[in-house]
Amino acid sequence: MKTEEFDFYLPENLIAQSPIDKRDESRLLVLDKKTGNIEHKHFKDIIDYLNEGDVLVLNDTKVLPARLFGTKEDTNAAIEILMLKEKEKDVWEVLCKPSKRIKIGTIVNFSDKLKAQCIEIKEEGIRILKFSYKGIFYEILDELGHMPLPPYIHKELKDKDRYQTVYAKNIGSAAAPTAGLHFTKELMNKIKNKGIKIQYITLHVGLGTFRPVNVEDVTNHKMHSEFYQMDESTANILNDAKKNGNKIISVGTTSTRTLETIMNLYGQFKECSGWTDIFIYPGYEFKAINSLITNFHLPKSTLIMLVSALAGKDKIMNAYKQAVKLEYRFFSFGDSMFIK
Repeated sequence: MKTEEFDFYLPENLIAQSPIDKRDESRLLVLDKKTGNIEHKHFKDIIDYLNEGDVLVLNDTKVLPARLFGTKEDTNAAIEILMLKEKEKDVWEVLCKPSKRIKIGTIVNFSDKLKAQCIEIKEEGIRILKFSYKGIFYEILDELGHMPLPPYIHKELKDKDRYQTVYAKNIGSAAAPTAGLHFTKELMNKIKNKGIKIQYITLHVGLGTFRPVNVEDVTNHKMHSEFYQMDESTANILNDAKKNGNKIISVGTTSTRTLETIMNLYGQFKECSGWTDIFIYPGYEFKAINSLITNFHLPKSTLIMLVSALAGKDKIMNAYKQAVKLEYRFFSFGDSMFIK
């Protein structure tokens, strides 16, 4: 299976640079994975496709203001880092730019309150840094850090909260689980009132989700691991839904990867936490989810491969072609898709 098979034409003007005013007014393309039939709606219409007893699974991770700008202590050279995941207390895996300037022992100053020293060098520009600081770490990060918007977004974000879901809770992500950005609290209340259960899992989005596929053969791509967790209450509700024949609707590829990881490991849902590097591409047999709410993804990305595994590559490519023709907005701040 070639990476090129997941390429498609996307005019640059369709890459959404900022969120629309009202989250649930984004457009919604509904794709029937059995027939390939397509409908065009708005996100608030998602409630019409959810039935009493269904379970909607959301990723409640919260994005860190994970982009920091500093200088090398010895040369004053400018350094940018993106914090990916905490390995242990005050020790973080980060993406450095320019990475070649960061050797073992290099100290980077971010302010008079925060500095970090490189303690390990890894591949692809990744370094392990040990942070030292004066005060409370996350308060300093909130003060100094910038939201880690993807590189295809060139506009400054006026309101930091628009790169968070309205239900974000557990801080630790290097990127937002963007399928959830379309939900408002009002829409979630309407969904609950219809008898649909809303449950939360956590996957802290790291490099695994947005790293491009740079190999010719899809199967040679290596995912980076990301931390996930599920509590007992959620596990019980999901197991009951499976037993009773109710649908499990995953909100986003991150929720999907978490649910499928747990089901692959245990054959059922259970309270657990761990690290996943699951890579889902066509040929994968889904064991956990029935349907998926997602955004429109980058060409040749692991995410378009995941949705192709669920709906079939030809159906996805046809849906994307229609979305381009009808000028849907793409990527993080873009429109949404429901694969039912």
